[in-house]
Amino acid sequence: MWEEDIMKLLILTGAGAVGKMTVGQELMKITKLRLYHNHMDIEMVIEIFGNSKYNGEVGRRIREVVFEEFAKSDLYGLIFTYMWAFDHQSDWEYIDSLVDIFRRDGADIYYVELVAPQVVRLQRNITENRLQNKASKRNIEFSTKLLLNEDKNYRLVSNDGEIPFENYLRIDNSNLKPSDVAEMIKERFSL
Repeated sequence: MWEEDIMKLLILTGAGAVGKMTVGQELMKITKLRLYHNHMDIEMVIEIFGNSKYNGEVGRRIREVVFEEFAKSDLYGLIFTYMWAFDHQSDWEYIDSLVDIFRRDGADIYYVELVAPQVVRLQRNITENRLQNKASKRNIEFSTKLLLNEDKNYRLVSNDGEIPFENYLRIDNSNLKPSDVAEMIKERFSL
């Protein structure tokens, strides 16, 4: 089997508004990878149940079905964005359970962590692309409070050496264009 024939899963993680979806969109343009950004199911669940009745379990079950079906397909690979709380064992276990779906069939797994200071992320929180793709972020006041609360209550940036995976890349994308970050990822992992 050629390396190109082996399915790929790229977990793209980082704090809120760091640019995961936008980098994923750019990476999809220059590779054969498809993008599943975490708000695809979040927005659908909010649209159906309403903001006040949001149920994360429904979103998780939807993701599992998508992952299982994608892993069985003959597609090249998937980019999945996720805001990983490194200080919560349940997030480590959740990522591992999703990765296991792909690992069963021998997929190559890659992890990319994007980091940027809060001031940069607050500016990105109101960008046109973000608001266009994430209806729940259009209430800027609410979205800003959520970002600040997430930063306060979770450790969304890994500690040095904490990520044990061989195919791991950390990028400070504070001053980089999303297309440049995508090129870095593509080159590093030969995607």
